[in-house]
Amino acid sequence: MLKMEATYKDSKDIAEFIVTNRGNFQQKLLSEAVNVASKINEILQRGNIDLLKNAERLALYVTENREEELIAFAKQEGVAWAEHSLTLSFKLEWVQAIRRTLWHFLYQFDKVKGLNQTSESFYKQEREVNDHVDQFLNNFFISYSDYKDDMLKSQRKLVEHLSVPIIPISSSVAVLPLIGMIDSYRIQTIEEKVLMDISSVKIQTLIMDLSGIADMEIDVIVHFKKILSGIKMMGCDAVLTGLRAELVRKMIHAGVTFEKQAETKGTLQQTLREYLVLEAK
Repeated sequence: MLKMEATYKDSKDIAEFIVTNRGNFQQKLLSEAVNVASKINEILQRGNIDLLKNAERLALYVTENREEELIAFAKQEGVAWAEHSLTLSFKLEWVQAIRRTLWHFLYQFDKVKGLNQTSESFYKQEREVNDHVDQFLNNFFISYSDYKDDMLKSQRKLVEHLSVPIIPISSSVAVLPLIGMIDSYRIQTIEEKVLMDISSVKIQTLIMDLSGIADMEIDVIVHFKKILSGIKMMGCDAVLTGLRAELVRKMIHAGVTFEKQAETKGTLQQTLREYLVLEAK
């Protein structure tokens, strides 16, 4: 059985031609993007993104040379796809299908109009159309990546703040148990959290337990010393417990000590007993 060729209504320009022959545009587009076609309803429900409507919108921006609107639309799409964690491979397949469908319509428009383009005009059109589609893709991916990066940074900051648990044990005494690796990023989080909590909770004594810290790099140790100085400047006494031999050895060889900034004690358990007894008196 022979497949009937689609018929196209004449229009004054290519943009109007796409809108007037919308049914043919969508049918051709769906045939060009088989994998995405089956996901159209799912993407609409998941992210409220109408792929067919947006495809026509992109085609019109390209054919009418509306560069600013095209870039803004690409950025908007990038955020929407990142926000709803939609598959990038689908987007790439869909935009390439839009490119092929657009070229099919440019051919049909010339055919309906009975136009025969010169080589020069064709290559000029080819460059303009493909440049605009590539511009859309480029801005889409940058926007998508920026959104994901910002989200990861926000999540990391949240996790880091949760990893600095300042626990009040009385109206004036709090404990900060530090566990795991402390790098240059995490020490900044510790600084921010400690100084903010001393100010907001009115902590007078902060017991910092380092028994869960096996090692710290010298630059991190120096930064930690500055935090202890900041604690003292805010009228709070810092007490260090659980300093490990490996860490103390490194501090000795580097010529770094905390004796002027903080009081040091053996274990957290012993120190807590001391302060709880003092509070009870």
